[in-house]
Amino acid sequence: MNTALVLVDIQNDYFKGGRNELFNPDQAASHAEEALSLFREKRLPIVHIQCVLLEENATFFLPDTEGINIHERVTPQSGEKVIVKHTPDSFFQTELQEHLESMDVTRLVVCGMMSHICIDSTVRTASRLGYEVILLGDACATRDLEWNGTVIPAKTVHDTFMASLQGTFAQVVSTSSLADMV
Repeated sequence: MNTALVLVDIQNDYFKGGRNELFNPDQAASHAEEALSLFREKRLPIVHIQCVLLEENATFFLPDTEGINIHERVTPQSGEKVIVKHTPDSFFQTELQEHLESMDVTRLVVCGMMSHICIDSTVRTASRLGYEVILLGDACATRDLEWNGTVIPAKTVHDTFMASLQGTFAQVVSTSSLADMV
């Protein structure tokens, strides 16, 4: 079984001082860095997803800003594929599926940001396309949301999305268990 690591939107705008700071992005990035090191050590395929928003009303991931750059903790190395996307779903109108098929990848290890949007849509599409998906729950981050005047804390948002993806769309695990799986 060919397995690839897909790092979704681990970009500067989500970190301290960025245009859309998340809750505990450094902790998630640390776990993503751990997974990245493992894949590099085992010489397994790695794909970095980079979001650039083109809508007029976009407030972050703006073209030609420092915020769109992939964070230094997971900077792509030579030979690691970088795919630019313009929507939450890493597969939508990108070359991701074609690239994975060219390497006969059948299983994905996914991590990144934001749990409730880009991770959710990417994992659901990957599952629908027939990939076995391992989601590194501790290598993902999100932010507080607001609904009907109530603030929903980021931890609750994240836990809810991990629980909704677990079993049906992905196997949600901690990064510490990854070495035994790849």
